[in-house]
Amino acid sequence: MQLISKTIILTGAASGIGQTLLMYLAQYNTTIIAVDINETQLRNTIQQLGDTQAKIISCIANLTQQVDVDRVFDITYQHTDHIDIFIANAGFAYYEKIDGADWQHIERIYQLNTISPLYSALKMAQQGRPYKVVITASAMAHWALSGYALYSSTKAALHSFATAYREEIGDPNSLMLVYPIATRTSFFDAAAKNTAPTPFPSQTAEYVANRIIKGIEADKKAVYPSLIFIVAKFLNRFLPIQWINHQLESARFKRWLAQSSSK
Repeated sequence: MQLISKTIILTGAASGIGQTLLMYLAQYNTTIIAVDINETQLRNTIQQLGDTQAKIISCIANLTQQVDVDRVFDITYQHTDHIDIFIANAGFAYYEKIDGADWQHIERIYQLNTISPLYSALKMAQQGRPYKVVITASAMAHWALSGYALYSSTKAALHSFATAYREEIGDPNSLMLVYPIATRTSFFDAAAKNTAPTPFPSQTAEYVANRIIKGIEADKKAVYPSLIFIVAKFLNRFLPIQWINHQLESARFKRWLAQSSSK
């Protein structure tokens, strides 16, 4: 799907991959509904863009709430009669050792990382015209890491949904999942009270955003921005690559726990 003259909703637009995507998408003649929960950060991000080809409309929303997700769609329909592309990029992680049963803790991450993008995808399908939904999943949908049990599970749920859902809809290319490895943004700073270590390997937000845009234009169903991860997944059929990675990240998690408890 080409980006010119399209209406695009982009969530998580004020930081990380979403902020970089907004910067790149703003170079096209498009209408962008830039969504984030942080009003100040979103306003600053848009101001820093200066004059752009795109018409950018800011929208402050808490995407863990259905009423706010519906409001994002309502605001968009005030400017257009259809939405071409929905990029569900908003999400967060916990980096933690799970010590107890906390319903609200679990519910919060699933509301934003899983329920909100799935609900948005189904609302897009109701339009009855061609569309593209892009959901930022994670390489952890395939390879869960120590410290990221809940986060990995939210992304695995997205992967399983997409795999089956594409068989149910007439145009399987209308849903694209992105599986980035660790991205060098403030994402890991926010994942824990004490900054979480960035898993290895990692890549830049600029590279991931560029791959997402190319994936949309090529109408892909899945984008794996990391060649290293693609090769590792293939080699894992013959060598214990995933096991080695798990052992390394498990050791790093234990060191982090020890350092955190000593502070």
